Amino acid sequence: MTTATVTESEKEIRPVSGWRVVAAKELADHLLSGRFIVLMAVLGIATAAAVFAASGGIRDVAPSAQGITALFLKLFTVTADPVPFPLIVFVGFLAPLLGIMFGFDAVNGERSQGTLPRLLSQPIHRDEVILGKFVAGLSVVAIMLASLVLFVSGIGIFRLGVVPSAAEVTRLFVWLLLAVVYVGFWQALATLTSVLTRRASTSALIPVGVWLVLALFGSFIFSAVAGIISPRDGTAAAEVAYLRTQQTVSQISPITLFQQGSTVLLDPEVRTVGLVTLEQVDRAIVSELNLAQSLGVIWPQLVVLVAMTAVMYALAYIAFMRQEVRA
Repeated sequence: MTTATVTESEKEIRPVSGWRVVAAKELADHLLSGRFIVLMAVLGIATAAAVFAASGGIRDVAPSAQGITALFLKLFTVTADPVPFPLIVFVGFLAPLLGIMFGFDAVNGERSQGTLPRLLSQPIHRDEVILGKFVAGLSVVAIMLASLVLFVSGIGIFRLGVVPSAAEVTRLFVWLLLAVVYVGFWQALATLTSVLTRRASTSALIPVGVWLVLALFGSFIFSAVAGIISPRDGTAAAEVAYLRTQQTVSQISPITLFQQGSTVLLDPEVRTVGLVTLEQVDRAIVSELNLAQSLGVIWPQLVVLVAMTAVMYALAYIAFMRQEVRA
């Protein structure tokens, strides 16, 4: 038998990675669960309402708006009555629930059912278990968000009669990756609480509480912190310093990072996410940025969001690896 033949035989009998086995099993469970069906139904209804409103508003003004740029992307960034918010705001507000729903019982759910010791007794490394569960949950989220984008695109083409350009499709793809990373942060947070707590209800309440505080009261908290760091005394310089501090402090929130990244990616005319003075507005040249230029505007937000997601997953990983599991 030749060396080449031996190598091919070894490749044929090489076992599949443990995390892939776990991910495949978890993915199948998620896709067949009632949780997945309910979330898809809620997303579909809310998305349809937002897109029909946006497309109606765009269609009303399009005849008088010659030369309008990135018309198809405006399905994601504009709104009209009776829906009070554009689609990117809806995704930024509710998408964290997807990550929380697929992460809050990742570990303590197995523990409460008594299957965790049995799972770890299999020829699968412990780190592969948590990696497989995280990948499976994030894969389901990616499927749901991709379905949402395709659904919006179909409604947009039907209602507007406009086919997205290659540049718009590319921007949508990059935005989809950003959304998956954003949801990944919340899934990693929920996974961490699932490792540290024994009850699934507790591990769900903690990330939901963090989400609600940042989503509903974040602006008040950031304003208060900015007021302490940069007090306002009525002068223009103090006001500018306060606003800059408020914006800097707000970027500790993944919700803020995602909203800023989404705004720039889905609106080529947005040139900055920072504070803009009247002098800068007067000197600004209205033009459309290409994708590389838009990414250059938001690269700090992208790096911080990826880093926050990686750190949160690393904390969940370390906690799980150090945890004692008894039969």
